[in-house]
Amino acid sequence: MSEIVVGYDGSESSERAIRWAARAAALRGTDLVVCHAWHWAYADPMHAASYETVRRFADLELGKGVLIAETTSPRVKVRKALLRGPAAATLLHEATDAAMLVVGARGAGGFPDLASGSVARQVAGYALCPVVVVREPAADGPVVVGVDLSRAGGAALALAFEESALRRRELIAVHAAEPPADGDLEEFRREAGARLQREISAWRTKHPTADVTVRLVHAPPREVLLEAAQGASLLIVGDRGDTAHPNMRLGAVSGAVLDLAPCNVAVTRPYRDE
Repeated sequence: MSEIVVGYDGSESSERAIRWAARAAALRGTDLVVCHAWHWAYADPMHAASYETVRRFADLELGKGVLIAETTSPRVKVRKALLRGPAAATLLHEATDAAMLVVGARGAGGFPDLASGSVARQVAGYALCPVVVVREPAADGPVVVGVDLSRAGGAALALAFEESALRRRELIAVHAAEPPADGDLEEFRREAGARLQREISAWRTKHPTADVTVRLVHAPPREVLLEAAQGASLLIVGDRGDTAHPNMRLGAVSGAVLDLAPCNVAVTRPYRDE
């Protein structure tokens, strides 16, 4: 089974991320990789002693993260990875074949007024695996998933049913459908409801014991998901990665949810063959 990769930079946010990731690894029976990225900007050999000092300090910092993981979930096999380079780029490389990448909402150098830091946004936009951005200690509330009826929505539902089963939490599947300005409103509602039920029924067949509540709301997705996230333990959204701006890989809805949701957020990418 693939490993779970988690980033650690010494901040309280990254400590919460390690605890979340360690518990997730225990639930899945998989290994955990604790990563710490450090950067060296000089090439001159005269800085060799300083280089080694910085590297050793980074390794000590990484050791603190490993200790947190081992204390949180003693039975999980923990591997450490000291990564040289920018945090987002090195984490993305380390997580190429990972089952999941976990990061804190804000790093040690983050701005307190921003809900999600630059590293969290970058890895959520570019990672091939699901990315969990840990904001607070997980509440005891339900798992909430935004249901996208396109083919790209399958990864979000797969993770949602898995998380719900592993954590024994209610799953709330929410689909926001904005009615057209013209046309038959009742017919639109019937068709949207039927498509939603077909999508959820397929997953219920795979997870017959799942406790699922389905909600169809006729309102903008951003508003619907942020409201549904109140009291949730985890909000899962799928990102299509089809924004018109290559340097802004997160779509409008997933980006807003990542910044504004009061709970931990998972962002999935479309399956690689979709």
